[in-house]
Amino acid sequence: MDNEQLRATVLVVDDEKSILDLAQASLSKAGHDVKCEMTMADALRQVRSSDIDVVLTDLRIGEESGLELCEQAIALRPDIPVVVMTGYTTIDAAIGALRAGAYDFITKPLEPEALNAAVRRAGQHRELTQEVKRLRRQVEGPITDFGMVGRSPAMRRVFDLIDRIGDSDATVLITGESGTGKELVAKALHKQSRRDGPFIAINCAAMPATLLESELFGHVRGAFTDAKRSRDGLFVEASGGTLFLDEIGEMDMEMQPKLLRALQERKARPVGSGQERAFDTRIVAATNRDLEEEVSKGAFREDLFYRINVVGISLPPLRARGHDVLRLSQLFVEQFAKNTGRDVKGISQPAAERLLEYDWPGNVRELENCVERAVTLARFEELTVEDLPERIRKFQSSRVIIDTQDPSEMPTLETLERRYVHRVLKVVGGNKTQAAKVLGVDRRTLYRKLERWEQADQSELEEKRASETIATLED
Repeated sequence: MDNEQLRATVLVVDDEKSILDLAQASLSKAGHDVKCEMTMADALRQVRSSDIDVVLTDLRIGEESGLELCEQAIALRPDIPVVVMTGYTTIDAAIGALRAGAYDFITKPLEPEALNAAVRRAGQHRELTQEVKRLRRQVEGPITDFGMVGRSPAMRRVFDLIDRIGDSDATVLITGESGTGKELVAKALHKQSRRDGPFIAINCAAMPATLLESELFGHVRGAFTDAKRSRDGLFVEASGGTLFLDEIGEMDMEMQPKLLRALQERKARPVGSGQERAFDTRIVAATNRDLEEEVSKGAFREDLFYRINVVGISLPPLRARGHDVLRLSQLFVEQFAKNTGRDVKGISQPAAERLLEYDWPGNVRELENCVERAVTLARFEELTVEDLPERIRKFQSSRVIIDTQDPSEMPTLETLERRYVHRVLKVVGGNKTQAAKVLGVDRRTLYRKLERWEQADQSELEEKRASETIATLED
């Protein structure tokens, strides 16, 4: 249920038909399958025989106790969360329900929104608990593809694209934030190809233009001070295979036309040589930059962009991959536990919730580091919240929430639009081209909005500084 609205089978238990009718109408409207019972015996029979996701019970069922039903239901099916309804709003009633094992409680009279929210939380809790258990049994097999882990729709689209273009010779541009696994995709494309040559990777941001040119094109003896012997460049060395140009968005402008010519002609001229050498190498490039924006700023050649972007693969950030966070976490737990000899089996449900809530700016790389640290610190067979780094324990996701009924306190449409645009930009890692696609506007429109808001912020800051200066002078 990574990206689908949760649909649960809910058992509602109450001795008042009006309450059952209200709950059934409200929950059915929200898409849930609702079963109603008026006695404890009938309710327990449903728990035993039916596939129930959530139990919703009154604190009193005629002369019987809803807390007793709660205890017996949990004894029969520990995986089913129980939500207790009570007309008593005292602390004692709440504590009694929680001590009986209830997941949550809500007060009467029932409000449809509160009722739906409670069932949704309970259903999500059960789904997450089941997912954590499944992950212990199923890390390999169908949840992995091309050496990568993922079941989310976003990753399935990536896997499908790799499968479709893997055996072609098309040049591919892989985009995505740092730590999303761009090199893994490049290796997967190479493995899917019919090529039996090597896979060679080079980081275009790790060396100056002159050294990068020598690495890519090769050089002849004496071409420069340290050129004591001739050597082939990576274009030639990777012939029959794949050359992965990582961080191509960082490539110096003076190198870009040389790369463009090599890709067009399929020939490389070593530094200091007058002869060109042909190569048969598939080119896969990657960047965490928005190259369309770089082109518009004049920081990247447009003709080179179209040459390398014959087929594009956009890798989703980890925060957009739903329960893949837990699948990867379980895989890392098993790897690090094995490597360090620690007796850690999996992840506790509260820790799993924190991992899902966090936004992972460092993506898979950050998650791997987090799990390695947690396994090192773990005191139990399951990772707990206390084992996680402080930034994850204390993280609070940003949301656009209107929590007032006072019209004078409600935000303007401009404010909501601004918050939403910045939220989308954060989710896509600042990639304005991708953000514009999500927002359904062209890039120029997005640029104008951002520029207008930036100017407004600057004007507000200048006015504030002027006011502070005047106040200081008056004092």
